[in-house]
Amino acid sequence: MSVSTNAPTTSAAPSPSDDVHAIQAKWQERWATADPFRAGDAADTRPRKYVLAMFPYPSGDLHMGHAENYLYSDIVARYWRHRGYNVLHPIGWDSFGLPAENAAIKRGANPVTWTYDNIAQQRTSLKAYGVSFDWSRVLHTSDPDYYQWNQWLFQRLYEKGLAYRKDALVNWDPVDQTVLANEQVLADGTSERSGALVEKKKLTQWFFRITDYADRLLDDLNQLEGFWPQKVIQMQRNWIGRSVGADIDFEIEGRADKVTVFSTRPDTLHGATFMVIAPDSDLAAELAAGSSAEVRLRFQDYLASVRMTSEVDRQNTDRPKTGVFLDRFAINPINGERLPIWAADYVLADYGHGAVMAVPAHDQRDLDFARAFDLPVRVVVDTTAPVTGAIPVIETGAAGTPLDLGADEASLADLDPATTGIALTGEGRMVNSGPLDGLSKRNAITRAIELLEAAGTGRASRTYRLRDWLISRQRYWGTPIPMLHTDDGRIVPVPGDQLPVTLPASEGLDLKPKGSSPLGAATSWVESVDPETGERALRDPDTMDTFVDSSWYFLRFLSPGDATQAFDPAAARAWAPVDFYIGGVEHAILHLLYARFVTKALYDMGLVDFTEPFSSLINQGMVILDGSKMSKSKGNLVLFQDELDAHGADALRVALAFAGPVEDDKDWKDVSTVGAAKFLARALRIAGEVTSDPEVVWADGDAALRRVTHKLWSDVPTLVEQTKFNVVVARLMELVNAIRKTIDGGAGAGDAAVREAIEAVALVLDLFAPHTAEEMWEQLGYEPFVGLAGWRQADPTLLIEDAVTAVVQIDGKVRATLEVPARIGAEELEKLARADERVVRALGDKQIVRAIVRAPKVVSLSTR
Repeated sequence: MSVSTNAPTTSAAPSPSDDVHAIQAKWQERWATADPFRAGDAADTRPRKYVLAMFPYPSGDLHMGHAENYLYSDIVARYWRHRGYNVLHPIGWDSFGLPAENAAIKRGANPVTWTYDNIAQQRTSLKAYGVSFDWSRVLHTSDPDYYQWNQWLFQRLYEKGLAYRKDALVNWDPVDQTVLANEQVLADGTSERSGALVEKKKLTQWFFRITDYADRLLDDLNQLEGFWPQKVIQMQRNWIGRSVGADIDFEIEGRADKVTVFSTRPDTLHGATFMVIAPDSDLAAELAAGSSAEVRLRFQDYLASVRMTSEVDRQNTDRPKTGVFLDRFAINPINGERLPIWAADYVLADYGHGAVMAVPAHDQRDLDFARAFDLPVRVVVDTTAPVTGAIPVIETGAAGTPLDLGADEASLADLDPATTGIALTGEGRMVNSGPLDGLSKRNAITRAIELLEAAGTGRASRTYRLRDWLISRQRYWGTPIPMLHTDDGRIVPVPGDQLPVTLPASEGLDLKPKGSSPLGAATSWVESVDPETGERALRDPDTMDTFVDSSWYFLRFLSPGDATQAFDPAAARAWAPVDFYIGGVEHAILHLLYARFVTKALYDMGLVDFTEPFSSLINQGMVILDGSKMSKSKGNLVLFQDELDAHGADALRVALAFAGPVEDDKDWKDVSTVGAAKFLARALRIAGEVTSDPEVVWADGDAALRRVTHKLWSDVPTLVEQTKFNVVVARLMELVNAIRKTIDGGAGAGDAAVREAIEAVALVLDLFAPHTAEEMWEQLGYEPFVGLAGWRQADPTLLIEDAVTAVVQIDGKVRATLEVPARIGAEELEKLARADERVVRALGDKQIVRAIVRAPKVVSLSTR
């Protein structure tokens, strides 16, 4: 008998309408009334799954990237509901940010109005798209009852020493007139927001101390192996960029404090012949100030030119090396040599300590600089010497010089970097290095650190490419930073009972970017009271980076209406972390890294019991057109609403799902909404043709069709869980074709197997085309909703193949295929293969010397 969680109706529904829009409107109205996709409450005993798509920014109506993203999250959410899980699938809007503010400036509109009008449009479009969201949990990050908890989070981080304010060189967007985090500067040195070439500027800003978590952020990526795309894991590893080496303390002549330099190669200290410091560092300015007027002038001119150069250009190894000698000297702690100090733009102020010991024989950038300014080059690693095995003994005279240089020494002389211009960067053994001579690189590094530690001039250390997260923004449309500045220079938090610090109305404020926050001009808003003394205090005029908003939003979805806390810890224990997180790979570093940091900080505060926010990550490719990214400026946009109007939501969803693997880019010219619409119409017509009763005995139906149906039930779980959605759609199309063939071949629409098969189509099709699936389910005599109907299990007896295709290979080439019984033995299969006329013809006069048989699928013959 058929089994369903939905009771059949007493009579079949009327014939389906061919009007896809009428069907769409019908089921959207029923979903809105019944709210079938609301997550169960705490009393619900079903196992839970938390499915979340990256929430949209309300910059207009939805585009095809949104269509793809929310389709995939809906497929996953619907699948797990069918499997009997209590699924949380919420939606909200990342509604603070520059686009709203810039649009308000351009149009003279209020950013609040612009933002919430766009949210209303996107909400309508998402409902028309049939996504099974839990609409009871909607949030907007620009609502005070959300950003109150941004401010709460800021203050908790401040209490833990993880939020701090300092003077720093920052990335400055000259168009948007605001600072950018390092992660918001593209590889070409431009702003990801405005496209402008990013400048460096010294400002007092707020930071989150993400570097305190660098090791955990790096090491915990091991937990995500196999669950996150390898590309994303590697991008995060590269961005964190841990380097292991030593901090080495150099004395500076005429300066009381030592300068610390980080090096991954402390073994090469004997090869250091000069020191280089970043020209835009405080140290460079200090050392230049202590030099002659001529040096100071040269340095100021050089610094001005450096400030006009992007970091990307400064790191370009092909650029001619430039620099200024500061007429100051450092003392090499390992041998006491004086090292001239230069300011050069290839050293960055925010890497390590902003200073490097230059070992030109073994570092190409240092060598290029040394050759440009005629500085000494000393080889300290013999890259021609064997690293393993016995070290050759070289006879020396009374003065300790070799009596016979030998072939190896001669070849090392030929490789002298001072002559060749090529640094020696390979493995080898130490030379010209006193107590390190003869050691391999690894052993020399260990010994060099031991010597430095014994002398008190250095220590083992690590450094990172990752910098602290700069969160200050000089714009209006964001979360106000909840701190007060007193007249006596103290910085104190706004009392918790005064949160949220809400934004003042934008009317009357000049929102145009000018390098300082518009909030600073809102006099009545800025002026406040010091909670400790009652004296006057000023609010911090900056707003937070909007990535703060999205760093923890997945937790707010668990209790979005809670006015007493950011999130309910009990709900977090029940639902979090997110089981499936879906979004674009463009967020691989920014958003995902920040969310991981905040989660670990909350864990350390005892507020959550997990350390990674997203257990599984699904990245989708882009929807492009003719090989190019869609954009208004290129005039190659395919509008979401136009496709909905032309073909309906289900055809668009099926066409996108069928277009290719989730992670691949999809070219719109290869996406066939017309073909998808035809497929859906065929499936719907078959549902309307079925004449058998819902209680019919399936086992009495056509056996061949039943095998196709149960093969689908057997394969679909694995295919969905491996995100092979396009393959599932292809299998649905095959089953629909098999049903039509069975009906037209004589079994008729009343055959029990036809009903079983088309019910399977409706259930699986719900993942992709929910409106059509609901209509089919109703046509088949069931009460709504198919989206809540239980999954069916494959009958193992129907998965046994009666016949299979065996492949016959001769010397690795396929020469024949045979239809054979599934249970055929190896001996019989070999006989059939040898007797096949195609095999006989291919063999000719050749003699078979070996036969490998893997019954029932393969016969491999080798000849001579």
